Amino acid sequence: MGITRQTKQVKTLLNIFDNNEKAISVVDLIKLLEAQMNKTTVYRILDKLMDDGVVHSFVGKGGLKWYAKCQDCSCETHNDVHPHFQCKTCGEVECLSVSFTLPPINGYMVESASLFIVGVCSNCL
Repeated sequence: MGITRQTKQVKTLLNIFDNNEKAISVVDLIKLLEAQMNKTTVYRILDKLMDDGVVHSFVGKGGLKWYAKCQDCSCETHNDVHPHFQCKTCGEVECLSVSFTLPPINGYMVESASLFIVGVCSNCL
């Protein structure tokens, strides 16, 4: 991991991702941690965790940024090319373990892509 100093604040944020399989919105993270750190610190740590391949982010419904724990990523490579699903009933957001491949697009070099799906999860059906 590239974070050289594992401060109490970094450990607190890492514990949230270690103990949560679902994605977490930045708004919820800031509310959850408001007694322990300010939002600038939360964003700074999230940026470092993303650079280190510990978490990845994506934009969800309404333009809200979400974060989830990476699987097999590193500082050099993010392997989190998968769709994300948000339940319109309970609001939960999760990474789906489904892979997809973008077809080549003539005249374009795609560097990243995002697939965000909204529907009803199996718990709410």
